[in-house]
Parts: sequence; C-alpha cells; structure tokens
Amino acid sequence: MKNKAEQIIIFDTTLRDGEQCPGATLNIDEKLAIAKQLSRLGVDIIEAGFAFASPGDFEAVSKIAQTVGTEDGPVICSLARARHDDIKAAAEAIKPAAKGRIHTFIATSDIHLKYKLKKTKAEVLAIAEEMVAYAKTFTNDVEFSPEDAGRSEPEFLYQVLERAIAAGATTVNIPDTVGYTTPTEFGSLIKGIKDNVPNIDKAIISVHGHNDLGLAVANFLEAVKNGARQLECTINGIGERAGNAALEELVMALHVRRQFFNPFLGRSVESEEPLTNIDTRQIYKTSRLVSNLTGMLVQPNKAIVGANAFAHESGIHQDGVLKNKLTYEIMDAQLIGLTENQIVLGKHSGRNAFRTRLRELGYELTDAELNKAFVRFKEIADKKKEITDWDLEAIVNDEIQQAPDLFRLELVQVSCGSNARPTATVTMRTPEGEELMDAAIGTGPVDAVYKAINRVVNVPNQLIEFSVQSVTAGIDAIGEVTIRLKSEDRVFSGHAANTDIIVASAQAYINALNRLFAASQSKQQQQAVVNN
Repeated sequence: MKNKAEQIIIFDTTLRDGEQCPGATLNIDEKLAIAKQLSRLGVDIIEAGFAFASPGDFEAVSKIAQTVGTEDGPVICSLARARHDDIKAAAEAIKPAAKGRIHTFIATSDIHLKYKLKKTKAEVLAIAEEMVAYAKTFTNDVEFSPEDAGRSEPEFLYQVLERAIAAGATTVNIPDTVGYTTPTEFGSLIKGIKDNVPNIDKAIISVHGHNDLGLAVANFLEAVKNGARQLECTINGIGERAGNAALEELVMALHVRRQFFNPFLGRSVESEEPLTNIDTRQIYKTSRLVSNLTGMLVQPNKAIVGANAFAHESGIHQDGVLKNKLTYEIMDAQLIGLTENQIVLGKHSGRNAFRTRLRELGYELTDAELNKAFVRFKEIADKKKEITDWDLEAIVNDEIQQAPDLFRLELVQVSCGSNARPTATVTMRTPEGEELMDAAIGTGPVDAVYKAINRVVNVPNQLIEFSVQSVTAGIDAIGEVTIRLKSEDRVFSGHAANTDIIVASAQAYINALNRLFAASQSKQQQQAVVNN
C-alpha cells in the first residue's frame, strides 16, 4: 500500500460476507483458491472469515494467513464481535500472516441497541473502547465497525468512533448494514464524521454497504468524494440478501472516471496514476472463479463481467463500434482480462505446453492439480479440434474444485427422443467402495439422470436451480452446469464442465450431493459427541 491518503484501499470480503450468501458456502481448499486469486488481483486486504464462528472458519483463516499472507501479499483480516473470545480467536487465526488485522464490531443504531443488544449507549461506548484496546494487544492493525451506522444517531456515532480511535483503532468502518441509505445521505454521513470526530485524522475511514436498493456502488463513490479511503466489497457483488458493493464495478468506475475522482484524492485532474492497486486484467478471471466455486451465476447484463457487458446487437451500435470502439465502449474488454477467443492448444500438445499456457493465463497449479487438469484437457482435446483459453479456464476451474470425493459417477447413459420416454442408467461408486447401478424415467434426459442418481444415493434433497452455460461458441463448446440443492434449509451448490451436457449435469449433481452428504455426516458426528 502506498500513499494511503491519496489512494483507495480495496478491502475484499468475498470470503466472509460474500460467503454468507445462501448456497455460497465454500470449503477450505476453495477459499484458499479464491484467496490466492485475490492476491493476484492485487487487493490490499482479504477478510478471510469469521474465525470464532466455527472450527472450519478458523482453519480457513489460518491457512489463508499462512499461505497468502506473505510479506509482499495482502493483509489478512478476521472479523470478530466485540467480545474477548471472538477477538482472541481472530488473533490466533491471523497469527501466521506477515500482516494481520482484527476487525471488531458492535451495533450502534437505536433499533439494534434496543432489540438485539439490549444495552444502553453508555454500555456500548465502554465495550467498544475496551474491545478495541484488547484487540490492540494482539496486533497494531485494528479495524472497528459500528454496525448499522447508516441508521445510527450521528452524535452517538461520533462518540463511539472517537473512543474507538483513542483506544487504538487504525481504521473505522462505516457500514450501511441494511442497504438503506441513498448516495447523498451516505456522503453526508462520511462528511459529518470527518468534521465532527476530533481524532479522525488518526484513522482511515472505510465503508461497507449492501445493495438492497441497488445503490451500494453509488453510495461508495459518494463516500470517496467525502473522505472515505477504504472500500469493503466482494467479487460479483455477492453477499447477504441483495449482496454487497461489487469490487469490479467500483474499481473500473474509479479507473475509467479517474479524471473526475482525481481532485477528491488531492491529485491533478490529468493524473494517470491508478487510484487502486488492483491489476484490472485479473478481474474477469477472478469473477469466473468465484462464480464457479460458489455456484452463484453472473447475470448476462451484469456491469463489467456479465456476458453481454461488451456485446453489441443493435445495428447502429455495431456500425459505430466497427468504425471506432469509443463510439459505444467506454473501456476495452482486454482491460479486465477478457481476451479474444484465441486457439492455443490441440490434442497433440504436451504437458509442458499445457503448463506453460496455464501459467501465462495466471494459473499456478500443484503437480496433482496439473495431472488432473491435463487428463481432462486430453479428453476434451480428443472431442474438440480447437482448444481456446476459455476452454482451458473452464477445465482448470472445474478440476481445482475440491468437493468431497464420496459418491463417484462411473457411468451415465441416456436414451431419449421426440417419441421416446427419456430413460437414464447410472453406475456409481459409494463412499464404501460398492458399485451400484440403477435406472429411471424422467420428463427429460437430465431429469431422468437425476432421478436415477437419487435412487442410488438416497439422500433427500430439493433441486432449486439448474443452469447451463456455453463457455465458447460452436457446436462443440464446453458446457458449464451449475446447480443448487436444498436440504433442511441449507443450500449446496455443484458445478461441472464437459463437452457433453448430460455428463456435466450428472457430475454437477454429484458434486452438490457430496457436499450435502458430507455436511449431514458432520452433523451426525457432532450430535453423537453431544449425546456421549
């Protein structure tokens, strides 16, 4: 981080707030894969999780701190309520990182004080001061958040922030927890803090906001104009309810319109210096990775990373773009890492060429991951004459996902047609190693496959989402299938890619079922411990 007063700090909370999105639960290996990519992206701070929330969260934060939290890497942060146990767990989890941060919070709005905390303002002031000071005993980098700041009484908010900073907070975060404020209101809130908190110059003002009214990004940009210098955001804007402010939208707005924002950061209007440390060429790849691993699809008309973001169908638009891209495009697709569909490898390409091209695309795989991905590459290369960069990304993203390897699909075969009843036969290997076969009839080939799989697995579930996307153009394109299953109010996602949509559908379903089955096993084990 350089020139904090003149640069916007990007605080990524995809692995904490983003993962709280229903169905977006990630295992440790998936979190680590995303954390590594966030480091390549150039985020300044990774909020890796809520260490006290569960042993799994603690382990994930600790592993990310150890692996990604290098001297030249991002700050690794853990969230903690304003409680001793939470803060101690956060401190332990971030300990392996070269640069660690504890982010502690307590609510300050009247409605939260009355109904959630059941505490007085005086009690909250004392707790905030005490807990920030306690966190400071573990690390010099302490962030404090007054939860629901957007609906808090300003005068009380000023007092809480002043006490937190005096106790050692180096960053104070202003959350619009329920996505209620408008840009003008949020900008005024930040200005009020700048003008009325006496020691505010000793801390960086951060903002966190939800997108319930579709205003999160607009709120953040207004906050920047009024003194905020850290933005807390997520990839693809994922998060609770309607999500968080989207990192890619904020970064590109600051990049494309930097002449507008330069004066607010003490720079000359003409300055070409980047306003963030983000490597924009990594944006698209990061978006795809998070989408694949969480099972949260990006809608086609999503700003920056949506499939239609750089597409033109209108004849007038097409004519203008062909003559000069600037007529209808305010940024180059290559700026976010969206390259042309270039042919790079074929079925005769060797392992070294495969590894080299993946490195050029920014993927650093272990030997085991490379071997798995290379086998898939050869299988697809036998079916497709031309392998594109997008195909390679689909193969790698599919292979590096570490879903529990419990049930395994050995064979899937379907029979269907205009005057036939769709029938599917599947052969599967159970966690005990037993090979089972069954068949079923469905309304379509995929429905038949899923019914046959359910007969073998016998794990109650409800399919709530099924989506198929083509990675590239052409009849031989790789298809990516994303599904979401619901069981006992929990949602589990599955993802797979294959040139055969039926196979991809079956593999995605098994992927989700394995997550569901692993979670149910873990729950049963925990219950057994309690009963004993």
